[in-house]
Amino acid sequence: MWNWFEKFCSPQALKAQGVLGMNARNYKIIAKNNNRRQYPLVDDKVQTKTLAAKAGINTPHLIGVIEYQYQVKDFIHIVKDYPQFVIKPAHGSGGKGVLVIKHWDDDCFVTASEKVLTFKDVYQHISNTLSGLFSLGGQYDVAVIEEMVDFSDRFKDFSYQGVPDVRIIVYKGYPAMSMMRLATAESAGRANLHQGAVGVGLDIFTGKTLNAVMHNMPIFEHPDTHADLRKLEVPLWREHLIIGAKSYEMTGLGYLGADIVLDKNKGPMMLELNARPGLAIQIANGRGLMDVIKKIDKTYPKGLTPEERVDFLLNQTQANPK
Repeated sequence: MWNWFEKFCSPQALKAQGVLGMNARNYKIIAKNNNRRQYPLVDDKVQTKTLAAKAGINTPHLIGVIEYQYQVKDFIHIVKDYPQFVIKPAHGSGGKGVLVIKHWDDDCFVTASEKVLTFKDVYQHISNTLSGLFSLGGQYDVAVIEEMVDFSDRFKDFSYQGVPDVRIIVYKGYPAMSMMRLATAESAGRANLHQGAVGVGLDIFTGKTLNAVMHNMPIFEHPDTHADLRKLEVPLWREHLIIGAKSYEMTGLGYLGADIVLDKNKGPMMLELNARPGLAIQIANGRGLMDVIKKIDKTYPKGLTPEERVDFLLNQTQANPK
């Protein structure tokens, strides 16, 4: 799979290989499978957490929510019992506005990328969040404060400073394609491909590396840690897939992206969901998504529980078909 980019470079060749384009995703997949009334269930991180708890899906602990400007000055009282925490917009997307504080005192706050912030800096970040600077459509927002994930040592050589996460594309309740996103110095500790993170395509059956990219170009080792990306393998893979599969019943969305992190003590945890997941996952996998979607439509059984769907998937041929 590592030479996929060289073999299929024209639009016609990519389409022939089952690559799902933006227009087809929007009109043939999302419009047909996602009711817009259900978007707030995933666009609002507070609602997502509430639904996840009801569905029995593990998520990072919610420390508090700041809704109004007058509450911002008291944020230290909200986090006083937490040496580490994360601030994010409830309606954010693409990693915008996520501030990870890995340790702090009354005078300074140290981020995941070792940047030192003052109380005024964090105050201003929360104020900007409430004003909608980081939210979808610039709408007024609320700031969600979560406990920071104590990520597994399994990936300590594969990610630079930030927490790596697994993105699983779920179609009609079946995990269809997956990748791991690894933070870099360029991405400032964030697992976001557009900000310079590494994307590692994962075999949907095994959680093992298929391919890896950075800025849509193939790479073989992490740019900062120099770890061999071909050796990456996600443990507790079935548990990751079940979280993705459960997201279907939880939201009613036929096409979504589930972002999952692996906590050292709590295992796989759902970080957030996305009703319009991007298409770069195909580049990371070296494979088109459309063929997988067609296969699910034609041959995968309906009416199964999330666990049964995952077990059906894992009982398929234990190799990603060429």
